[in-house]
Amino acid sequence: MDRVNEQRLIASAKVGDADAVAALIRAHQESLYAFMLRMSGRPEMAEDVVQEAFVRVLKNLDRFDPRYRFSTWLFTIAKRLYVNWMQKFQPLAESDIVNGWSHSGASPEHDAVVLETKATARRAVAAGLSSLGETQREIVLLFHQQDWSISEISLYLSMPEGTIKSHLHRARRKMREVIEEARLYRDEAAEKETVAESPSPALSEAP
Repeated sequence: MDRVNEQRLIASAKVGDADAVAALIRAHQESLYAFMLRMSGRPEMAEDVVQEAFVRVLKNLDRFDPRYRFSTWLFTIAKRLYVNWMQKFQPLAESDIVNGWSHSGASPEHDAVVLETKATARRAVAAGLSSLGETQREIVLLFHQQDWSISEISLYLSMPEGTIKSHLHRARRKMREVIEEARLYRDEAAEKETVAESPSPALSEAP
């Protein structure tokens, strides 16, 4: 959504236009949910944060500063809710996330079969993201998933643009290493499985 239409919708929503409110929610709900799901790894938590974020935003539309993008303000509020949630439920959240990623494949054989599928690619990305610290994970998601510019991320996180670029570079390198390591492990497992299933020379040479 361009800035002109966004500002028009915000102005209408401020005076109680229900259609404008609905349009604002539709424009940002999916991207915010995808971001929070990647950050938390918990669908129910992501849904709760998104709903509460929109409630707070709509109650405080009169405080919105039109010099900034609406999405930046919305994501800032959602981030605060996410931090509060993590502080309250962090032990449970971390356990669930780790278990979810570590048990994503049924067996080495299964992994070999679906190695080139989209599901495997998603698991590889999830493993790469899980290897990052929270700040780097957030920067990667904002830049690649949400298509935010370096300057927008810099404003959102209150960090110099050079620091954002440095975090992004290190995060990409770390993710590549983790994904490559996982790929090599799956290749080795598939090779061992193939060897194990091959007929024994002693049996194949029976008189």
